[in-house]
Amino acid sequence: MVEKPQVSKGTLVFVIDDAGNSLHDLEPFLKLSMPLTIAVLPGLPYSAETARRIRSAGKEVFLHQPMEAIGGRNPGPGAIMSGMGRDEIRAVINRNLDEIWPVAGINNHEGSRITMDEEAMETVLALCRERGILFLDSRTTSETAAPKAARRLSMPIGERDVFVDNEKDRDSMLGYINSGLQKAEQKGSAIMIGHVGTAALAPLLSELFPDLGSRGYSFSPASKIIK
Repeated sequence: MVEKPQVSKGTLVFVIDDAGNSLHDLEPFLKLSMPLTIAVLPGLPYSAETARRIRSAGKEVFLHQPMEAIGGRNPGPGAIMSGMGRDEIRAVINRNLDEIWPVAGINNHEGSRITMDEEAMETVLALCRERGILFLDSRTTSETAAPKAARRLSMPIGERDVFVDNEKDRDSMLGYINSGLQKAEQKGSAIMIGHVGTAALAPLLSELFPDLGSRGYSFSPASKIIK
């Protein structure tokens, strides 16, 4: 009896943010056999070495670009802040990219204030296009202007569907991932963001990977979905 081919249920993209502070926290994600995109914060003690290790492990590197959020909390080194002009924004991003280059793309760290600014986002996206990299909107605000800026520039961007570890216990993360699975089935793919400092996340992904594959889900780095 010939088995029927498995019907694809959609493509899952897992992006792991906030790398660069700890090589210890990074290691469990590098050991996973599934495709991952890992986003590296700039200007930290291990930023450059983190990016090197991610590439060596066959994973995809993004720059996790700090941007000012509503509320005024410091987003960290190398941040885009309100009031910066076009040239200053470009200089900040280029410096951050050069620190961990090569990368496949950029996603925003925090940034609810900056991503609401269409002019600032046009500057960010135009630089991405110049350097041949992609942009993933982490969607830290529903009022993001990134999609509108992208339409004006006629370029594709990615958009986060689910934050996996807003609550860091296993059951909560499973719930968020299941929400991502539903989105993948509905629209063909889902981009799910977690964080390198969540200790329970890498073991959970390792456990889920074989089962999700057998159920018909495929896995991809972020760049292939955004393209």
